[in-house]
Amino acid sequence: MNEADQIGGLEAALTERANKLAAEYLEYARQTHEQILADGKMRLHLEEEREVLAAKAHAERIYQQQVQAAELQLHAELDRLRIQLVQSVLDRLPERLAQLAADEQRYLPLLRVWLREAAQAMERDELVVQVNRRDWQRLQAGWDDFARQAVPDKKVRLSAETIECSGGMLLVSADNDIRFDNTFEGRLERMSETMQTTINERLGPVAQEAHGR
Repeated sequence: MNEADQIGGLEAALTERANKLAAEYLEYARQTHEQILADGKMRLHLEEEREVLAAKAHAERIYQQQVQAAELQLHAELDRLRIQLVQSVLDRLPERLAQLAADEQRYLPLLRVWLREAAQAMERDELVVQVNRRDWQRLQAGWDDFARQAVPDKKVRLSAETIECSGGMLLVSADNDIRFDNTFEGRLERMSETMQTTINERLGPVAQEAHGR
């Protein structure tokens, strides 16, 4: 092989090597480019996920705040409703009780029941009953029979000392240790507490249901 052929073969080999290296570099560049694009997409996806999670967390905080505010408003409304219900009943009772006290045919049997109720609740055999002046005038003449029908097993005396009340009676043990307020006012006070408890029991499940939503 002459020198020209040797030079030509060397150039061809160098050219082939150069082409091969160029192809390798191009492939590497292509892969690098694709990796950069993939990394960029991944970073963008992660950033979007972070933004979505942050937005969800923010929305959840706002929702919880709104729920808490709604619950507070509901509880306040229920409290107001409780008060209104109790007060509306209590406001109507005095007039009805006054009408009841004016009707002797209904009122005196009721007094007998209240006397029996209070006397049985008091662990004393001798009791003193106090009523207002109007009822004292009604009861004093036939008191012995009235008391015997209500409480045959106890000694119950009608006091000449009247009290200020719209109706009903106050029972006091003879030794003055026990008192049972069965006046209209005393019963209204107890009734108010009972009504409040009943209304709370009725409205309680409503508040719990709203709280659970």
